Amino acid sequence: MRLPAEWEKQEALLISYPHKDSDWSKYLDEAKEVFDRFIETVSRYQKVIILGKERPKRDFKNSEFIKVDTNDTWIRDYGPITVFEKNEKKLLDFTFNGWGLKYSANFDNLVNRKVFKTKKIPFVLEGGSIDTNGDGVLLTTSKCLLEANRNPHLNREEIERKLKEFFGLKKILWLNSGFLIGDDTDSHIDMLARFVDKKTIVYMSCDDKNDPHFKELKKMEEEIKSFGFETIALPWISPKYYDSRRLPASYANFVIINGAVIVPTYNDKNDKEALKIFKSIFKDRDVVGLDASILIRENGSLHCSCINLF
Repeated sequence: MRLPAEWEKQEALLISYPHKDSDWSKYLDEAKEVFDRFIETVSRYQKVIILGKERPKRDFKNSEFIKVDTNDTWIRDYGPITVFEKNEKKLLDFTFNGWGLKYSANFDNLVNRKVFKTKKIPFVLEGGSIDTNGDGVLLTTSKCLLEANRNPHLNREEIERKLKEFFGLKKILWLNSGFLIGDDTDSHIDMLARFVDKKTIVYMSCDDKNDPHFKELKKMEEEIKSFGFETIALPWISPKYYDSRRLPASYANFVIINGAVIVPTYNDKNDKEALKIFKSIFKDRDVVGLDASILIRENGSLHCSCINLF
């Protein structure tokens, strides 16, 4: 069993489209505009499969729409996770319980069974809570995977054993520090740190000593550097707010597709610097910035809103 890395060849990108019965209803048109730009960008490079209650008004080349009920758009966390078993592709359908019973998930938890005819695995796991180098190493956070409402009957050793069994892992790297204000997933790894190749981890850093994230992200940085991989710091994003609520903006929530890397931007002074860093990392791919300022109003960003099918 092997869990592929995101930079490997993909068949499609799966996206769940916002609708009026979701939390996007307050600013639905703005959300749809962002999703449309995202779909249009991805479709230039590979196929996009769009799931949802409502079909987009625009037609996109290289895309397919599948009508299905959903609670929300964060399909990274309830979509199927691809693994390879003796070179045979298999879709794993983990249990999704609304990020530890915080939100309704009755429709989202059935999407994979309805669309891909999968068999539900009785283990709670969100796609955004794990990241891999494709070579048997998994990166995750203890705050999420050990949170009381995910798999309360299992301790860390038992969870680690199951993850190694599901994904054929050699090693699991646990981050005990790191968070973003506004992230309601209990510190998903895809908002904090990610592999960009087999040997390199990029991570969110904070250079503002007066920011409440500073000490915790410094601890996270020290942990990441202790893992023995090459490391690259991503620049800090100045505080972003909506209705006086601080939002979880992160450059670590980038998406790798065939031939390109799509990086979330936030109308921030460090957007250009972040794009420059990604261009230096992914020399053989286009690097495309996409404004995700609307997405973080609902506590996620680009990577949260899609999942790669291999």
